Amino acid sequence: MGDFNLALVIVAIVVCVLVFLFNVYLLVNYQHPDDVNQAYFPKFVVVLGLSVAAISILMLPADVANRQACRHAIYNGACKLTLPMKDLWLAVYIVDAILVFFVIPFAMFYYEGDQDKSLWKRMKSALLWVIVTAVVCALALGILYGLLGKVDFTVRHLSSSTESFPSPFTFSVGQQCVGAGARQCSAYSANASSETTWTMRSTFPEYVVALATVVGSILFTIFGGVGIACLPLGMISSFIHRPKAVITRSQYIKEATELGKKARELKKAADALHQEERSGNKGRKWRKNVKNVEKEILLLEEDVKSLEEMYPQGEKAEASWAMTVLSYLAKLVFGVIGLIVSVAWVAHIVIYLLIDPPLSPFLNEVFIKLDDIWGLLGTVAFAFFCFYLLLAVIAGEMMLGMKLVFITIHPMKWGATLMNSFLFNVGLILLCSISVIQFCATAFAYYAQATAAQEIFGHTLQSLRGIKYLYKYNVFQIAFIVLAGLTFIYYAAFGWRRKKPSGRFQLSS
Repeated sequence: MGDFNLALVIVAIVVCVLVFLFNVYLLVNYQHPDDVNQAYFPKFVVVLGLSVAAISILMLPADVANRQACRHAIYNGACKLTLPMKDLWLAVYIVDAILVFFVIPFAMFYYEGDQDKSLWKRMKSALLWVIVTAVVCALALGILYGLLGKVDFTVRHLSSSTESFPSPFTFSVGQQCVGAGARQCSAYSANASSETTWTMRSTFPEYVVALATVVGSILFTIFGGVGIACLPLGMISSFIHRPKAVITRSQYIKEATELGKKARELKKAADALHQEERSGNKGRKWRKNVKNVEKEILLLEEDVKSLEEMYPQGEKAEASWAMTVLSYLAKLVFGVIGLIVSVAWVAHIVIYLLIDPPLSPFLNEVFIKLDDIWGLLGTVAFAFFCFYLLLAVIAGEMMLGMKLVFITIHPMKWGATLMNSFLFNVGLILLCSISVIQFCATAFAYYAQATAAQEIFGHTLQSLRGIKYLYKYNVFQIAFIVLAGLTFIYYAAFGWRRKKPSGRFQLSS
């Protein structure tokens, strides 16, 4: 038993190191050329945030393995070499909350500060915003914890008188109590009036995790519900709209001329907005125009990329076209696989969470059977389904940002991602990762039973005063399914159409 637990500790350390190195690789390859050899603090925050998010997702499978390390123990205290998962959960999510609400905003304010200002003035401005945020959050948390930071458990008071042991000693469906006549057991005959509420105060770290989970659950429900459908359908749609053949040079010149004209119009609009910013005219209309121009620039970049795909140039033009064809085939394959995973997720939520009692454990049984085939196969599949939800969140955020423009668009592009976009997406991933874990701990409660995550995200969170009703009536799960269904209908009705840049932006001047 001890050897097994030691191996689990070694695997956990190796995985953490690999996650850190992989995130460094992502940062190096995704960063914009303008950020090379500078912005070191935002880069450190990005790597740290991505690592915390990935490790938090992997902690749930580790929690399951940690529980299995002591499954042969006679009593709970017999196994002392397992990982202290509850302490690790609280530590990771406290770090998560600090990064989301304090460190990442400071890094973004500092990075997006006026470049004409000195280093000290930019740091002072960013620190001022963070201090204001910290004071507001501390007051809100303190007041809420003082008023509502209690857990209400419904319990039943049972008592029974003593009676000599019968002979013979038998139990049956009709004879469930000791004593044939008196039925001396309150559990059998207790009425509803024996129920009472047992109230206790939760710890402050658990309450912070709970509130962060609620905030993340709102975003996760919106972005994840949309993304669970648009992630696979978007890749399939991209394959449908792929370039079918290489265009002629005359067609290339015509399209390039149109794109150049569009680029000049956007540059003129951006210059005008920059001039308004310098004059201090930054009202609601200005912010709306900025988002519209950002959207048009993103669409223009996509059109330029599509044009380059349809007319590859250079000595390796044929190889570039072959890679383009293969990339779209890969999108089709991954889109089909993703569609199967999305359907499985939606079916599992309906079958296991929304129907009471559940029709079937469904994916829980799948993971258990995979574990029977090979010890880590079910754990790997379990981790994959959790990571897929995070990818769905990012896909949903991008779709809503492009279609509705009610949030700032921060696309992640290979070799062209600025640090503010990195920080925004890392903050979104961190905030939603808590909810993803809570969602997975609930959806796979049968597979992840008796784990530390179940104790934190199951019993405590779902019994917390003022919050428990959101989970009691499955508000987030129902909203998730509704948004997924609406997104699927949207793609079925309009997804096959190729959108063109609208070119609509109004300058206040």
